[in-house]
Formats: sequence, structure tokens, C-alpha cells
Amino acid sequence: MIPEHTAQAIKDAAKIYDVVSLFVTLKPERSRYVGLCPFHTERTPSFKVTPSRNIYKCFGCGEGGDAVKFLMKHQEHTYPEALQYLAEMYGISIDDEPGDR
Repeated sequence: MIPEHTAQAIKDAAKIYDVVSLFVTLKPERSRYVGLCPFHTERTPSFKVTPSRNIYKCFGCGEGGDAVKFLMKHQEHTYPEALQYLAEMYGISIDDEPGDR
């Protein structure tokens, strides 16, 4: 089990643009980025990534959240798998709590 302080450190380090741009082509639009939503079919971009708030939101289907939620939805990761993915991406070591091994 990933300790809560480590999970929070991973979430704090994860940059939404870095994660989403691995899977979605994003174009700059003012202070955010836009692209086609990976969760539904669309012709006009309604998927927005806002780095200043570290979130994504699709105004077509309503899907939204942070980097962890994006990985859980898009890659079908569990919560611990999404945290592990991000920890590896950002070079964060995950030390299990004592007794969890």
C-alpha cells in the first residue's frame, strides 16, 4: 500500500499537461490547451487542459479530473497503478508502509 504522504507527493509532482499530452494531441489556447476528447468521438475539440489548475475537463462528455483520474479512465489503471505510473514518470520512490510487504 502506498503511504498517503507519498501519494500526495506524487500528485503534487504530476503535471497534467505532461501526462495528457502522452495520449492526446494538445494545442495552446490562451492559458490552457485544447484537443479532441479521448473518451468520446468528436469533430471539434472540447477537451481542455488547464496547467495552472492541474486539471482536465471535457465540455462535451463532462469527464474531468487530475492526472491520476486521467490515467485511471484512459489507461484503465487502478488508483495504485496510476500512482505507480506517475511515480516512475517523475522518479519518485515508493516505499511501502511497514507490514505491507
